[in-house]
Amino acid sequence: MNESIHHLFRLDGRVAFVSGAAGHLGGAMTRALLDAGAEVIVNGRDASRLETFADTLRGPGRTVRCARFDVGDIEALREFFAAQPRLDILVNNAIAMTPKPFDTLEPEDFATTYNTSVVAAFEAVRAALPALRQGVAASGEASVVNIASMYANVSPDSRLYAVPSQASPAHYGPAKAALLQLTRHLAAELGPSKIRVNALVPGPFPRSQIRDHDPDFAARLAGRTMLGRLGEADEIAGPVVFLASRASSYMTGSTLVIDGGWTAW
Repeated sequence: MNESIHHLFRLDGRVAFVSGAAGHLGGAMTRALLDAGAEVIVNGRDASRLETFADTLRGPGRTVRCARFDVGDIEALREFFAAQPRLDILVNNAIAMTPKPFDTLEPEDFATTYNTSVVAAFEAVRAALPALRQGVAASGEASVVNIASMYANVSPDSRLYAVPSQASPAHYGPAKAALLQLTRHLAAELGPSKIRVNALVPGPFPRSQIRDHDPDFAARLAGRTMLGRLGEADEIAGPVVFLASRASSYMTGSTLVIDGGWTAW
């Protein structure tokens, strides 16, 4: 690879924060940012799980810090970011959601999912602004990456699901759709400050347990994509590094879809 192109994707000296970092896609994104040279602050609600995850990441030249708090706790979120001297990359990935069928959903379920996704992302960006501006001062730009979903753009196809509990619940997609619109608003607000805001839109990236437990279901999902297969968690690595790095320096207010062609039919 041309050396100048290679450096566009490097994140050496930059500080990144990933919410929901120990999760399925959160873990893959965290590893990718570390591999690209960033110092990464991993966030989650479970202290033991977070520390165990961080221990698997640490090594020579790899700096990992833990930030245990619930992003839905706005006061804790504000307190954390107020104490950060510099931040270059903010990945809003966490969401709290209890899967429930249509007829048992309560207004509180919608509120929790919306608050931990949309409201938390907004508050994280606003609270982190002083630190993000220090990142701009140090490297010329900062990047916010919001993690949405293909179900922000399309509804679940009920024909794929053998039982209703498998389907993406009705309080998930609307929250992710709102996160896409928030991305555009934040990009417009922060563009003059050289803080870019974009969204990743993952498609079917089920955990290995789902594939192993119900291979027929996994095959139906895979058949819905243009590539005829499901996504592997590591396949989100390139896109998140791209949006976090100078390789995407003229992108803001955009959505980058990684769904194997699911939503392009």
